[in-house]
Amino acid sequence: MIKVAVIGASGYTGSELLRLLTLHPDAEVVEATSRQYRGMPVPEIFPALRGFYDGLAFSEPADLKGVGADVAFCALPHGASQDAVAALLHAGCKVIDLSADFRLREAEVYRAWYGEHKMEGLLKEAVYGLPELHRNEIAGARLVANPGCYPTGAALALAPALKEGVIDAASIIIDSKSGVSGAGRGASLDSSFVEVAGGFKAYKVGCHRHTPEIEQELGAIAGEKISVTFTPHLLPTPRGILTTAYARLKKGVNTARLHEVYSGFYASEPFVRVLPEGRFPDIKEVRCSNYCDIGVYADVVRGRMIVVSAIDNLVKGASGQAVQNMNIVSGLKEDKGLKTPPTPF
Repeated sequence: MIKVAVIGASGYTGSELLRLLTLHPDAEVVEATSRQYRGMPVPEIFPALRGFYDGLAFSEPADLKGVGADVAFCALPHGASQDAVAALLHAGCKVIDLSADFRLREAEVYRAWYGEHKMEGLLKEAVYGLPELHRNEIAGARLVANPGCYPTGAALALAPALKEGVIDAASIIIDSKSGVSGAGRGASLDSSFVEVAGGFKAYKVGCHRHTPEIEQELGAIAGEKISVTFTPHLLPTPRGILTTAYARLKKGVNTARLHEVYSGFYASEPFVRVLPEGRFPDIKEVRCSNYCDIGVYADVVRGRMIVVSAIDNLVKGASGQAVQNMNIVSGLKEDKGLKTPPTPF
């Protein structure tokens, strides 16, 4: 049995980890931390978890060396993760970090988008935790940087086309729409019900912090430096991300060829479903699951590829992918505890 700690367990990604880990036959949560709810029973804060964590209270360990876990999920905000991750590694834990602190490989890029990094030495060690692209490296890692939600949807949507060279890598435009849970659980006017309900808007246009992460991963696939146009939008719904990506097609590529490329690339992937030609994803069809659904279309008249991906931002975009990474670093079957169908409504 794998002993698991969830650091920062009272946020959306932390609570989603607790929910998902109830399904895992080989994992036991031995510690869940929360400064805000220290000492309170987990089911008192999350009543849906009654009967699953009745004996577990939120803690705030003064010394993370004492967590007594084999694997620790660090679900703290960026910046706050740096010291915690270092302490957990020193304690001998394998760490899956869900913040942005270890996703970017270059310290200067991190500084440009997030500020100073106190643990720059760990950036080169961290493995980017997108299993479909980095499975072998993840298997031997002690520190996995769990990808951001937008980069997950974007990278899965574009990786096959870039790898096969059927698009112009310099022409990529990414348009993503996310549910409100992507903003986190903290109180904020911008994400309050009255402000969001009935609305739909773009935000952080041209300056979203996930942009360098997307460019880093797409560039690694293409083998060249890539610059993308990325625009996020806020959907008036709790969860889900729908990403529509556009790029110029190479000559002679039609929808059948695109579908062949994507179906082949993801043929053995347990959590990517390439839809039949003419079908496109809906966020409700991946809700509460670790799946990514993808639909492709070649607009041969205009010479453009259109690819659409859908994920649940809290599962494949965060906590589910983190459990998938835990399975890989622990030598377990990758889909253990995760092979559950979406909730369709």
